[in-house]
Amino acid sequence: MKLIILAAVIGACAAGVLPGYVAPQYRGYYERPRAALERNAAIIRSVADVNEQGYHFAYDTENGIQAEETGHEANGIQAAGGYSYTGDDGQLYSVRYTADSNGFQAQGAHLPTAPPVPEAIAKALQENARDEANGIFDDGSYHAGKYESGVFAARTYAPPRLVAPFRKPYYF
Repeated sequence: MKLIILAAVIGACAAGVLPGYVAPQYRGYYERPRAALERNAAIIRSVADVNEQGYHFAYDTENGIQAEETGHEANGIQAAGGYSYTGDDGQLYSVRYTADSNGFQAQGAHLPTAPPVPEAIAKALQENARDEANGIFDDGSYHAGKYESGVFAARTYAPPRLVAPFRKPYYF
């Protein structure tokens, strides 16, 4: 019993010597080169207008950040605007955007764009649309009866019927 108490006391002392856990958000972090400049930037121009037709706001700061947005209510809020700022590399980045029932759509020379759709996929999408317009629907499963010499024949395809399996009685 004394051995267990002694081991517990030694373990508690050893644990007290270990450094405490520090959550990631409280650990030291890298600060961007322009962060100090942006933190203390004064607002040079500020415009805010709200009325029954919609709203408009714009501002400029002394470190080169500019933003502007105009919006109105029409089946939800529809807004259009843009912003620009100088990046850490010294380059001016500019973004124009619209936000409406089609979602947020941003445009800027530095923003990535989707690659073009490969020709084979575009052709397959056209064939699928044409088949659906003709009443042909494919459930995605393979069945030899759906194909006749490479031609799609989904109309003649009948999905297999599920039948309960026959069970033989067990004899001991």
